[in-house]
Amino acid sequence: MPNDYFQFKQFLVKQDRSAFKVGTDGVLLGSWTAVDETGSILDIGTGCGLIALMLAQRTDARIVALEIETASCKQAMENVRISPWKDRIKVVNQSFQDFSAKEPEMFDLIVSNPPFFRDSLKPESHKRNISRHDTMLGLGELISGVVKLLAQAGKFCVILPVQESMELQQLGLQMGLQLHRMLKVTPTLKLPVKRHLLEFRPSPAMEVKVSGMAIEKDTRHDYTEQYRELTRDFYLAF
Repeated sequence: MPNDYFQFKQFLVKQDRSAFKVGTDGVLLGSWTAVDETGSILDIGTGCGLIALMLAQRTDARIVALEIETASCKQAMENVRISPWKDRIKVVNQSFQDFSAKEPEMFDLIVSNPPFFRDSLKPESHKRNISRHDTMLGLGELISGVVKLLAQAGKFCVILPVQESMELQQLGLQMGLQLHRMLKVTPTLKLPVKRHLLEFRPSPAMEVKVSGMAIEKDTRHDYTEQYRELTRDFYLAF
């Protein structure tokens, strides 16, 4: 069972009531996302508020954190309230579909660690079903909403498994979003790629910057120096 809370260097994340716990995917996205020239951020599916808090630590931007599941949203609100950045983060209990249909504001940066377990067995818990499956938000709805809300010079950053990453890249091309950066992540040095971190922009890229990283070496908790360097500002152990 996961702990009821997760202590980072500059903030605490309580997660006992959230359907979406602190995980490696969220930490990767919050650490890897480029935050230069960013005044406003939208976090789609914030869960317990992890990525919003990480980006608040790294920027002075205003942040809107969306969460459709009520208990998770309340937990995110609590985590924001006890953080050093409570005046810059607004947590909203709303679906991305409804938010993108009504929201007139454009964002410099949009991030998401979206539900993607479409081909696995559905969890028994309804809350985890909402947070971990795209029954509530499909990739097509995600990319079309992002196109509506992303500023012309803005960035959209997302983490996905390999198959869903390929699908999103195709949808992005169809909708006018161009891939600029990709990080291919493997759990260990010897295992195949399991995740893609992607950065899209409305403008075409002269060259897509593709890199790779392993999280661990050959043994459990023996982390690579690249992973340590990427997450050093957050994990207490690093």
